[in-house]
Amino acid sequence: MSWKAEIQMESLPDAAVLATRLKNTLIQYHSIEDDKWRVAKKMKDVTIWRKPSEEFNGYLFKAQGVIDDVVNNIIDHIRPGPCRLDWDSLMTSLDILEHFEENCCVMRYTTAGQLWNIISPREFVDFSYTVGYKEGLLSCGISLDWSEKRPEFVRGYNHPCGWFCVPLRDNPNRSLLTGYIQTDLRGMIPQSAVDTAMASTLINFYGDLQKALQKA
Repeated sequence: MSWKAEIQMESLPDAAVLATRLKNTLIQYHSIEDDKWRVAKKMKDVTIWRKPSEEFNGYLFKAQGVIDDVVNNIIDHIRPGPCRLDWDSLMTSLDILEHFEENCCVMRYTTAGQLWNIISPREFVDFSYTVGYKEGLLSCGISLDWSEKRPEFVRGYNHPCGWFCVPLRDNPNRSLLTGYIQTDLRGMIPQSAVDTAMASTLINFYGDLQKALQKA
């Protein structure tokens, strides 16, 4: 059964079951062989790859770069909470709708228009889970089909996505941050525009995050 069918069957799936399955899916993405990925964009410190998604008619993107900070600070800035809105230039609002445990919640957030508003503002409702991974952390999420919708936003959908953050072996004050993102923006947008926006957005994400951590 696909992720989509399973989550549609009930308004809010069992949090522990969903969290475990989500973590296992991200670990599976993290073990995909290098030759299955194609470079989409490369900057000095960050590389973005992509491969066809198995979840929808779009791409699974992989992003990787080194961040000058320790794992806990980085993940605190990425996972749902007040830090995220302060620095993420794409995110315009973030509300926690439901808390399960300290590391597990449902959040609703909105994003700004992109590509000169060819991509209009979007709204997402995501289940989010943060858990230990090896000597670091994994923060992952997936969208839920939340019934309450706001007419001023197109509702986007995040298929299983997440961020692995582990300390560098030779310098634990720096961390390797690897993300897996597969977002269905929905609406009437050419897929090529979505792909261009996604690669650029992920590059900007690393730059904005590094600047925020330097200020903190």
